[in-house]
Amino acid sequence: MGPTHDVRTVPLPSGEHVPVLGQGTWGWAQDPARRASEKESLLLGLDLGMTLVDTAEMYGQGAAEELVGETLAGRRDEAFLVTKVLPYNAGRMDTVNACERSLKRLRTDRIDLYLLHWRGAVPLEETVAAFDELLRAGKIRHWGVSNFDPADLRELAGVPGGDAMATNQVLYNLTRRGIEYDLLPHCRERGVPVMAYSPVEQGRLLPAPALEAVARRHEATPAQVALAWVLRRNDVIAIPRAGRTEHVRENRAALALTLTDNDLAALDDAFPPVRGPVPLEVL
Repeated sequence: MGPTHDVRTVPLPSGEHVPVLGQGTWGWAQDPARRASEKESLLLGLDLGMTLVDTAEMYGQGAAEELVGETLAGRRDEAFLVTKVLPYNAGRMDTVNACERSLKRLRTDRIDLYLLHWRGAVPLEETVAAFDELLRAGKIRHWGVSNFDPADLRELAGVPGGDAMATNQVLYNLTRRGIEYDLLPHCRERGVPVMAYSPVEQGRLLPAPALEAVARRHEATPAQVALAWVLRRNDVIAIPRAGRTEHVRENRAALALTLTDNDLAALDDAFPPVRGPVPLEVL
């Protein structure tokens, strides 16, 4: 992987470091009019050290993976590439076949991190066995899960090879704080970073007065404050989506924003932390 241009990193359980701020691609490759802008944004993100790129076979039924593969042609080695297998493709041979299809769309010979997109009906033993096979074949370098709650994680830990999980990608932002109660402590105990998707709640939380007030104090935008809040922890990776270059630069600048104790207290007042277990939220 290329230089991270001073982007803070976090270690995976293997010891390999990845940027705490990456790039998401959910909703990409849906509108031909946005394609050039999406590709330009992805390349700028690479230039700015946001080299972790997250996609999934589900996004646009493979179209987002194809766009990522096309964009990264010639720069594949600079990126830490994350994609996901759908739960109904998560059987032993089905996972291997799904991975081959993703590799082809991504125009690469390996996926850096391969995730089970959410829990389905296939026994976890089968999916983990497939992940092990793909690791041995060099088709994937790490594997993890997405949208797993603490009970799922405990079950996974009891599966042969299940302790090799590298991350759990979940919904986390100021309005979705349930994971702070039990899931984040569980992952920290296991030395597994959490990957936060929709860290600004797809823009819905940005008009909040408390966010705007903190943003004014720092001469920042509400989106940068929301992102800096997610990134205040040293065990969370954020993967915001940005389809325009100015949005990429805005996200990147959030790394330089340090929230004060007063800022954090004001945000806690506006977006109270949970006081007990909450069912895992998904988008």
